Amino acid sequence: MRNLTLVLLSLGLVAPAFADHKQATVHVKGMVCAFCAQGLTKKFSGQPGVSKVDVKLEKKLVNLSLKHDEEISNDTIKELITDAGYNVVKIDRD
Repeated sequence: MRNLTLVLLSLGLVAPAFADHKQATVHVKGMVCAFCAQGLTKKFSGQPGVSKVDVKLEKKLVNLSLKHDEEISNDTIKELITDAGYNVVKIDRD
């Protein structure tokens, strides 16, 4: 089965499981309600370099799954959050 998967991957017939492996975790100051979380989710969902948004309101975090073939810079992340009325404490990437 593993060999078949490798063959299919090499032929481009299936998407690799690691396609969206990059992450950015944004620590946000000023996020206090579900409306805040919903607004940030909507703002990042439309960004070309972002495949998934998960806002953790109680922890004041915005977790972004990033597309491997497109980039979103820390400056863009900061700008989007600042424009929404919040402050970025820090951004962690892995």
